[in-house]
Amino acid sequence: MLCHTKSQSGIGSSRHRIIMSADLLTGTASSPEALRDSILRHVRYTLARPKGSLVPHELLKPLSLTIRDYLIDRLLQTEQRYREQDVKRLYYLSMEFLMGRWLSDNLSNLGLNEPCRAVLAELGIELNDVIETELDAGLGNGGLGRLAACFLESLATMNMPGFGYGIDYEYGLFRQEIIGGHQYEKPDLWKAEGTPFYIERPHELCTVPLYGRIEHSRDSEGNRRQRWVDTRVVIGVPNDMPVAGLGGKTVNYLRLFTARASQDFDIDIFNRGDYIRAVEQKIASENISRVLYPSDSVLSGKELRLLQEYFLVACSLKDIMRRYLAAHSGFDEFPAKVAVQMNDTHPSLSVAELMRLLLDEHDMDWDRAWEITQATLGYTNHTLMPEALERWPVSLMERVLPRHMEIIFGINHQFLRTVGRVWPTDVARQGRMSIIEEGPEKQVRMAHLAIVGSHAVNGVSKLHSELLKASLVPDFAALWPERFSNKTNGVAPRRWIMKANPELAALLTQTVGEGWITDLEQVRGIETHANDPGFQAAFLEIKRRNKIKLAGEVFRSTGIALAPESMFDVQVKRIHEYKRQLLNVMRIIGDYLALVEDGVEPAAPRSYIFAGKAAPGYWAAKQIIKLINNVAQIVDADSRVRGLIKVVFVPDYRVSLAEIIMPAADLSQQISTAGMEASGTGNMKLAMNGALTLGTLDGANIEILEQVGEENIYMFGLTPDEVHWYHERSNYNPREICGADPTLRRVMDSLASDRFCPDEQGLFRWIVDEILDRGDRYFLMADLPSYVEASRRAEADYRQPQVWARKAILNVARTGTFSSDRTVREYARDIWHIRPALGDLQDHAMASPVHSAAASNEPAAEVSR
Repeated sequence: MLCHTKSQSGIGSSRHRIIMSADLLTGTASSPEALRDSILRHVRYTLARPKGSLVPHELLKPLSLTIRDYLIDRLLQTEQRYREQDVKRLYYLSMEFLMGRWLSDNLSNLGLNEPCRAVLAELGIELNDVIETELDAGLGNGGLGRLAACFLESLATMNMPGFGYGIDYEYGLFRQEIIGGHQYEKPDLWKAEGTPFYIERPHELCTVPLYGRIEHSRDSEGNRRQRWVDTRVVIGVPNDMPVAGLGGKTVNYLRLFTARASQDFDIDIFNRGDYIRAVEQKIASENISRVLYPSDSVLSGKELRLLQEYFLVACSLKDIMRRYLAAHSGFDEFPAKVAVQMNDTHPSLSVAELMRLLLDEHDMDWDRAWEITQATLGYTNHTLMPEALERWPVSLMERVLPRHMEIIFGINHQFLRTVGRVWPTDVARQGRMSIIEEGPEKQVRMAHLAIVGSHAVNGVSKLHSELLKASLVPDFAALWPERFSNKTNGVAPRRWIMKANPELAALLTQTVGEGWITDLEQVRGIETHANDPGFQAAFLEIKRRNKIKLAGEVFRSTGIALAPESMFDVQVKRIHEYKRQLLNVMRIIGDYLALVEDGVEPAAPRSYIFAGKAAPGYWAAKQIIKLINNVAQIVDADSRVRGLIKVVFVPDYRVSLAEIIMPAADLSQQISTAGMEASGTGNMKLAMNGALTLGTLDGANIEILEQVGEENIYMFGLTPDEVHWYHERSNYNPREICGADPTLRRVMDSLASDRFCPDEQGLFRWIVDEILDRGDRYFLMADLPSYVEASRRAEADYRQPQVWARKAILNVARTGTFSSDRTVREYARDIWHIRPALGDLQDHAMASPVHSAAASNEPAAEVSR
């Protein structure tokens, strides 16, 4: 029988052996002596300090620079391999890359945790103390950015030539503080300690034209020509962040652009004596990369967001084209050597910009430029909510990007001719499909532009992809059915199990071998141990230690003490009405009132854990945060609760915090209104760490249900078809539902009566009005009764450790399909047409189905349009 329990140090050593045994670490950095020498060299020559009396945060830079040196060697080797093979490259354009902490991620993937731990111990420093001083990179907000980060890691692990392109935000989104229960936004100074992993590329600057006007003329052959003149130029300065795959065989990069003024000042303005205006123009240019997602509630904010999106696209495509032309003459091979993926609608100006570059800067005719553009670009849709699909006023586009607006009009003209040939008498359909939305203020529909300009369009879960075709853009799916496909999201197991949950990783390796690290389907081998008392005990002990770790973090950040023996009931994600944190807190209110008024105790003590940020301008979401905190305060102060219910909102949700929460969760709340969540990735991370899902039939929850089995998950609520039926017939009556259910009435009465805001009269009255009088858009009244019932089933199971352990183990065993390796392999096969570039690594590649499956794909000579 396997020995399933190990000391902490033994587990750490086991992780190290997992990587070392595959012969993945070669080169000087894996030598303890070389590591020590390099760290001390950077202490002396970077910090200008002697090696004595160093504190953890002072060692962050020397250690990071040591790992950076190693990464640069591997990055250069990787690039040489790609050039020698003239590989097709993927460029992944995204406004967000939520990378987390670079140092800990690289140490984990390179297998250098234990060597570095030993070297730092000689200096009297604990490695974890150094890692904790690194701030999360402020380059993203939520699932969109974290998905992009997982994709980059999977691409590198599978030795595929894939690169991220984004913006180097100075401040990121914001740092969240909770004061008096309210969210306050503070600047996210994530670069305060420097960015030691950056590789500066000052000789690869990109010029970005803005504003100006168009001059029309004809060439010597009578063809019309357009010149974009009198522009204001902004410079894109690139910095690369290395992205290491497992073992460092392949190191790709994330290229981030910073906006700089084209000159320190506009000299003409300066010479006219207007120094202040000259400075203002410099500041305005550099504001483009200042902060992630400036508020678009005012025109200036809307304009800045448009500038950001074009800045990303312009820098990326110029850089991609420069790299391509360095090895190729002409553009005949461009789609065979370049794949560009637009992650959501933010980069959809890629369609117009690639056309502009081919037409204006490379003198290509329209038809050939359009053929290349469509063959090169792919588009991933991430939302089913029509209001979330970006639209830009034509008037704003004409002022900021006049040449692009002309090109978009031209694309739309050609496209509507195609629609007219297919449906010649259907004027209404032509209006629905047009890239230009008519109305009092004409708008550019950016999702339509992305669909028309791409050869492939995909959703991110089975349900989402079907609803994308059936309800969001059905006309486009009817016109081009072959263009649409599904690519269900995935997450990187190296980050979310191997790094975030090292004890579980060691248990998996002891049980099924190390192959799961690059082929997560192999984790299914633990199914045969799901009823083994020894395995269950080891599994539950790992969970208990992870809960103790999270409880310590919660106490440090909030002062609230959580009992590790209670059920950790977790909802961690962006705060939004459709994600229904409000439904969760209404359930908690119902449980609290049942306890203190009826004496009905929960079957098991519960710790309700919330985390997530609300957009600064999203009033309702910020009020929901306030409600959660008020409920937490009232419950905690009530002696009748006796510790049976705890509620806590953990501030400043980020990747490094998620790495503590995911392994500790018992119950995963995935309760969005059915048909509104595209996929979700938090649901996957939690399930593969042994949390059971309490969820609706929405997004990837459905696929988790299919994988783990209905007996190992708690589903509730309306189906997407039922939600659609209510919307279509407008006969949903939340007030009638509330009146017929005593539990619903009591919850709503408590919100109306100021029970949870005794010092702030009427603070939550808006919730009652929104639900009972304004239609209950997110179907809270319809779903709350079945939600409470599902929650009680989970509670009853939690009281039986053997039953709970079996269900949790089976969740881990059956979530192998949700690895981002699988997702990337499908993109590579069906959309990007790239494959692993192994070269001289072929003999050393790990024997993994991931590699063999991806390597079997022959590169496509052409990309179908």
